[in-house]
Formats: sequence, structure tokens, C-alpha cells
Amino acid sequence: MDNRISYTEDQWTGNEYHKGEREQGGDDVEESEAEEDLNDFEEQEIRMVDEEADEYEEFFAWQAMVELRCQRSDDERRQEAIAIAGLVVYGLGEAERLCAERRRERRLYLVRDDLLENPREGTPWQALNSSKNDRAFITTMGFDVATFDLILSSGFEERWNSMPIPRADAPSTAAPRLSRRSLDARGALGLILHHLNSTMHDVSLCEIFALIPSTVTRYIQFSLQILLITLWEMHITRVEWPQGDEFQEHNARICARHPLLTGAFGSMDGLNLPVQQSREQEIENATFNGWLQGHFISSVFAFDSRGMFICD
Repeated sequence: MDNRISYTEDQWTGNEYHKGEREQGGDDVEESEAEEDLNDFEEQEIRMVDEEADEYEEFFAWQAMVELRCQRSDDERRQEAIAIAGLVVYGLGEAERLCAERRRERRLYLVRDDLLENPREGTPWQALNSSKNDRAFITTMGFDVATFDLILSSGFEERWNSMPIPRADAPSTAAPRLSRRSLDARGALGLILHHLNSTMHDVSLCEIFALIPSTVTRYIQFSLQILLITLWEMHITRVEWPQGDEFQEHNARICARHPLLTGAFGSMDGLNLPVQQSREQEIENATFNGWLQGHFISSVFAFDSRGMFICD
């Protein structure tokens, strides 16, 4: 007996039918899956487009924000620069003010506002000069009025009026401007004689002549030069050794009073002239007198029998 399974035509046909249905059902599934895939793809594309749009919007928004920040940072930098410049200007002003205050604290000299307004009117020197008192002139300047006027007329006044005062900011050939000077020739001679006849500090000269310290220094240096030239040219002020019979005349005059001093024609004496302490160490050391505990210029003078200078 044949054990193999045999199908009838109807069974076979049914099987084919069911197979066809299965195949048709599979096609429908594939089509639906394809449609779903297509829908998913389209949705994905739409999503991607939306995402790209969002990214573009975000990019433009970020770019706008960066530009705004850059603009704000430029403004801030500009404001910071202005603020820093303001601080620098304020700091410089404060530094100048503090320096000026410190200078005022250490200022040990007189300024124009501390003195009389006009050096040619109402000063102590003008009062002394107007008095024409020999005692006052000798006390303050070492000469009487007649000798003062003699020095003035022997060339000092002419040189004061014709020579320019040396200045660093003016040529030496410039014409003197007498109207701009604080003192006339008489006042300049009085200033230099006050300086030579005493050990007073320059601050006292500032008060007496109503001059600021720099003017006092410049006038003293210039007046000393022209005074020296003037005294060199004056015969009465020359320092000369006796000549010829002058020795016999001086000896006779001395022997008349001191008979034992034969052959003498004069005398000598030493003099310590007090001076201010110099700022230069070598000059300060040379002028210091340890015995007198002060600064002096030691001089030896020779006098003839009339008491006139022979040499120094």
C-alpha cells in the first residue's frame, strides 16, 4: 500500500488558493510597509527641514546676539577708555597739587607776594637812601655818603646803565632794559655794599630791597663785577707800594711819634672777615676757623703812616 499522501484536485486547488491569498496578503503588507517607510521618510525630511530652519533661526539669533555684544563691548571699551583717561588727567592734577603742597611745606624762601610791591618805592633801602645820613651809611655799608656817591660817579652807574645783566635766556650783546630792572644804579651799589659789609643772609636783603631771591643773587653777581672794575680804575682805591722818597716821608712821620722805629714806613695787621658757610666742601673747609669756630677769610693788610692801604 502506498503510504504517500495524495491530494485531491479540490485540496490542491484550495492549497493554491490559500497560497495565493498568502502571497497577495504579503504584497499588501509590503505595500503598507513601503507606505509607512515613505511616510516616515517624509516626516523625517520635514523634521530635518524644520530642524534646519530652527538651526538657521538659532544661527541668525546667535549672530545678532554676537553683534549686539560686540557693539556693547565697543561701547564699554570706549567708556572704559574715557574713564581711564579721566582718571589719568585727575591723577596728574592731584600729583601736581600734592607736589605744590610739598614744595610749599619745604619752601624756605620768599616769593613776590611776601614782599613789598615795588622795590623802588617805600622799601627800607629807599628810606635809608633818602636819609643821606653818614652814620647810617657807614653802619650798613661801610662808607659815608660822599664816598658812596664817589664810587657811583666813578664808573659804577655808567656800567650799570650800559651793560646787560648776564642771563641764560638772553644774549650777552642785548641792550639793557633799565625800565625792567627792579633797582637803579644807586640801589644796586647799596645792595652789593650791604652784602659785603655784613654776614646777613640773602633773605634779609630780600626784605630790605623787596627783591625775590633769584633777583638778589643775579644782581649781587653782576654788581660785584662792575664794582671791582670801578675800584680798579679809581686812583684813590688802588693798592700800590710806596715809590722813591715816599719811604722817607713815611719813616719821618713814624719816627716823629715813635723815635725808636727807625726805617719803618708802615704797619701790618691781620683781619678775619666773617663769611657765610659755602655749600662747596672745598671752600667751606678753606674758610673754617677751628679756633674761632666759624667761617672767615683771613687777610693781612699793610698800611702806610697815614693809615692808607699799601697792599693786602
